[in-house]
Amino acid sequence: MKKIIFTTACLLTALYGQTVAQNNVIDEIVWVVGDEAIYKSEVEEARREALENGVQWDGDPYCLIPEQLALNKLFLNQAELDSIFVTDDDVASSVEQEMKAMIEHYTSVEVMEEYNHGMTVDQIRSRLYERYRQAYIISEVRKNIVSRVKVTPAEVRRYVKDIPASEIPDIPTQVEVQIITLEPVVPQEEIDVVKAELRSYIDRVQSGEVTFSTLARLYSEDPESARKGGDLGFFGRGEMVSEFSTVAFNMTDPDKISKIVETEYGYHIIQFVERLGDRVRVRHILRKPRIPVQSVNECIARLDTIANDIRTGNKTFENCVATYSQDKDTRNNNGLMSNSPGGNVPGTSKFMMEQLPPEVARAVDRMHVGEISDPFTMQLRNGKTICAVVKLKNRINGHKANISEDYETLYDMVTSIRQEEALEKWIREKQRTTYVRISEGWNDCDFVYPGWGKY
Repeated sequence: MKKIIFTTACLLTALYGQTVAQNNVIDEIVWVVGDEAIYKSEVEEARREALENGVQWDGDPYCLIPEQLALNKLFLNQAELDSIFVTDDDVASSVEQEMKAMIEHYTSVEVMEEYNHGMTVDQIRSRLYERYRQAYIISEVRKNIVSRVKVTPAEVRRYVKDIPASEIPDIPTQVEVQIITLEPVVPQEEIDVVKAELRSYIDRVQSGEVTFSTLARLYSEDPESARKGGDLGFFGRGEMVSEFSTVAFNMTDPDKISKIVETEYGYHIIQFVERLGDRVRVRHILRKPRIPVQSVNECIARLDTIANDIRTGNKTFENCVATYSQDKDTRNNNGLMSNSPGGNVPGTSKFMMEQLPPEVARAVDRMHVGEISDPFTMQLRNGKTICAVVKLKNRINGHKANISEDYETLYDMVTSIRQEEALEKWIREKQRTTYVRISEGWNDCDFVYPGWGKY
């Protein structure tokens, strides 16, 4: 069976140039799908971009690219029939992320425009918008097709029973870990220092002494945006933490600086830049209160006492989680860490070592099941430093997958296979019911889906 892979990158590559090819009057129609034409210029443009981005085609690009374009047209036609659309927020967010990446790659807007054949920023953004819009629509159509696939436990059992032993996947060593976390106390005087610094920045900008972007480059503790003068680009309301978004979306005057905003990341001041529809662009400066070594040591000492109480049997790990732990994600689950969801199955508590936060992985690497670690510090995704102790609840050594221990993995595998089969069946049905004509010289191909233009 052929493996059907439609990544966003593939879709975008195949969609490249569709919006401009129609304007080229000296062109050649190489395929017709339904009442839609595929032009030679579209194929050439997609091939050129693929080469520039280092994409390797597993076969003849003059066969694979037009076939992918034809598939895209089948999906887009189905979207019209099913009235499928995507929101501007979804598309605009992806466009702005790619625009940021492109500007960073080319080092400046001017260089980016030059490498894109003199197209202006607005023209590049408009082209990206259409490409992403179509890619998202195609993705939604595919989701609709595979959503009908339902896999039962009996089907998973039959799959394991029927496949050769050599094809049963190997499961690497996995662990289940419980955690208790505490945050070191940040003294009020450290918070006051940060707020005083931010207020001084506000005064300096509003007095005209220095620009907001200069201060962001010098002092902001958000490294990525600091390099851009604090510029966060365009974002929607749901893309930032609520405290930040509320202030940013209420701003309208670029000459005014916000009051100090507290979030889980630290303390911010914000400068409005511009608004585009329901998206806003701002600059910000982030400052984080310093955590004194003494506070960290006190936090470690407290956890050491808790760990000793558990080891001596005075308290259980579960009771200590409920009483002390400040980790909101695990507190209601006896401290059990949960892996991110995958496929159609909810998240699991089983982690491969590389999936754990590195500090946790180091702590449990040589632990025995039931053992409690010494306290250690770790950094969260939001940059906060916390202290933790962990318990190794279970270790599942590497083995061949089996129903009793690895049902979720096998379920995902069978579901993926059935979804691929559903997509292939849908494509072949569309091939039979859609008019397709391939021009001479473009049909001598070993297509991924034989049958184009034969029905």
